[in-house]
Amino acid sequence: MCIRDRLKYLLITIVAIVIILGAMFVYGVYINPKSPKGVVQFENADTEIEINYYRPYKKDRLIFGTEAQGALLHYGKYWRLGANFSTTFEVNRSILFANQPLQAGKYRMYAVPYEDHWEVTLNSEAGSFGATTPDYSKDLFSVKAYITPLDEVVEQLTIEVVEDENGINLRMQWDKTLINIPIK
Repeated sequence: MCIRDRLKYLLITIVAIVIILGAMFVYGVYINPKSPKGVVQFENADTEIEINYYRPYKKDRLIFGTEAQGALLHYGKYWRLGANFSTTFEVNRSILFANQPLQAGKYRMYAVPYEDHWEVTLNSEAGSFGATTPDYSKDLFSVKAYITPLDEVVEQLTIEVVEDENGINLRMQWDKTLINIPIK
């Protein structure tokens, strides 16, 4: 076999491996992710909100805690508020997000969990794959959302926008943790 044939064979092998790995990636992330995609759509008279995130499961793991405890999410460390891609928050009009003014647009939303609260941040850099940390210079603001402990375990991360007699609330639940953020 001449060198030219060997190079051709090597190139075909490399292309085949790249195609197989690419197909496995697409299947695992888009077609059958371990953490399925969640889409929250809320609409009332003049407000439309959409949140896109991926919903990991608890699976008998310690979710919130310290690194020494073996927690999945460490207190005081960046969390993309889901899995796979960064979580996005989109709104059609100017609102107050926990009393902070927010213009209409699409934003990256992330959190830093602590034992008694989460710091939830909106960032102008929407859409990012993986656990990559955001460009913090593009943070618009952070709000402190205090934890309400739950009696029952919420197995899968759940984000909702709910409306009650007090107005609109962004609600996030996972494990035995609930936070609410008012939206006006």
